[in-house]
Amino acid sequence: MKKILATIFVAVVPAIFAATNEVTVIPQPQKIEIRSGEFHLTSETKIAFVGGEAEAQFLAAKLRQSTGFKLLASPISTLPGKSEIDFLLDSNLSAKLGDEGYELSVTQQFVTIQAPTPAGLFYGAQTLLQLLPPEIFSTNVVTNVDWQIPCVQIEDRPRFKWRGLMLDVSRHFYDKAEVERILDEMALHKLNVLHWHLTDDQGWRIEIKKYPKLTEVGAWRTASKLKGPRGEVDDSGNAHPDWANVSDSKFNSQKRYGGFYTQDEIREVVKYAAERHITIVPEIEMPGHAVAALAAYPQFGSDTNTYTTDVKAGVNAGVFDPSNPATFQFLDDVLTEVFQLFPGKYVHVGGDEVNAKVKAATWGKSPQCLAIMQREGLTNVNQLQSWFTKQIEKFVSAHGKTLIGWGEIAGDGLTTNAAVMDWQEKSVAVKTATNGNDVVMSPTKFCYLDYYQSTNYATEPHAIGGFMPLEKVYAFEPIPAKLAPEFQSHILGGQCNLWTEYVASIQHVEYMFWPRACALAEATWSSKESRNYDDFMRRLQIHAKRLDEMGVNYRRASVETNSSSN
Repeated sequence: MKKILATIFVAVVPAIFAATNEVTVIPQPQKIEIRSGEFHLTSETKIAFVGGEAEAQFLAAKLRQSTGFKLLASPISTLPGKSEIDFLLDSNLSAKLGDEGYELSVTQQFVTIQAPTPAGLFYGAQTLLQLLPPEIFSTNVVTNVDWQIPCVQIEDRPRFKWRGLMLDVSRHFYDKAEVERILDEMALHKLNVLHWHLTDDQGWRIEIKKYPKLTEVGAWRTASKLKGPRGEVDDSGNAHPDWANVSDSKFNSQKRYGGFYTQDEIREVVKYAAERHITIVPEIEMPGHAVAALAAYPQFGSDTNTYTTDVKAGVNAGVFDPSNPATFQFLDDVLTEVFQLFPGKYVHVGGDEVNAKVKAATWGKSPQCLAIMQREGLTNVNQLQSWFTKQIEKFVSAHGKTLIGWGEIAGDGLTTNAAVMDWQEKSVAVKTATNGNDVVMSPTKFCYLDYYQSTNYATEPHAIGGFMPLEKVYAFEPIPAKLAPEFQSHILGGQCNLWTEYVASIQHVEYMFWPRACALAEATWSSKESRNYDDFMRRLQIHAKRLDEMGVNYRRASVETNSSSN
């Protein structure tokens, strides 16, 4: 398997990329008019702004990196005459372009990006970058390139407001720089939500000042789904040396694997994301998937087990005790610190896959839990779980945030302020949206990127199972077919998820994300009518060169062939 991974990570892209003025933007803009001629970026090009200074400076820095030109961005009023690349912030455009839309005009003399919000200006700049030769994405200065941009008129806006990726850092840990690398890759594709799965049975990754044992104990383990040369335990009986790619820095002095983000690091990542108009949604799992928390603070568990993070992934035997007031105080304290770190609207609380046997054996036999059920008129432990979630939702809402959780939280009704992330597609989205609650679609059938990308498993790094080729992700339609038109506005958008039981390195993360997340970007940004897989594949041939220049370890076989079995 080490040989297979090495081959995958360093494979050479075929020489199919020639200089071209072909428009190959991903995701596909809503309206494009291609005109004759080109604009030539030179060392004399001026960049100016009326509003949107940060976005203009962002573009200038990006262009300097690969061209070597000493380009600067300045207010338009300080430049003699009209500049050549203008950023114009105009709130009057909101009626036509919404909150994230933009207009991009390229003539032989001038480039103009105008939008009602800074986010729109940023997305216009991302499109402009994709109109340049792919070498513009190089991390080093490139010479002997004619930096020309085809003349176009583009009017563009996203179809959905939630265009997300979920990164699970609990099962395997990726440090601050690696997370920021993913944010850069998301920004190129106009993806705007990173769902950061920070806690689970196998690891607690966020520093909580009031409860230091969460990271002192809960952030480290020795067992894994993988087995490598360090001698890790393989609970599935397979020998896959994937941990060979993991840095020594992710093992502590006791040779335990893991890591966590300090609160300062989280603030830096949140700021880095915001500069790219990406919102980070933190997930703190409850009431199940809680072994890492209970390994540190077992007094909040629903039984007297000795908890350890060295567990088989998916066992999920650790469940918080809803009958203990101290449990809610603990969770309220944790969430209070989370609120201070993440300024976004949403906080994800999980709520999925709470082990039914554990609930029956603990909650169902606890006199205290049974007393709550009798007092609240609840007839089973599933309703008790809904009651638990509603207590948390009250606390979240009182702090001006919106609770979001996996589809299971909708089982016995939701408060009007909660939102659902539907991964099962068992009518949850239709019922939830019809009841007036917002929904993010993330079905396993289209959006689970931990699945294999080929039916020839011998050619792929070990995965959890299943089969999710590029064309399947491209076919993702966020609006449920049975949802009446009057409720479709409650579908916020879509998201692909990467669970990382078998994904030990950032190179492997990239291999699982790209180019499938390119397809997600188009499914959530572009109009439904404009989407065409053959045309997407045509554009992807050039787009892959951009990823090459950025050093992204995408799955090259997906670009080279349309055969989903390869």
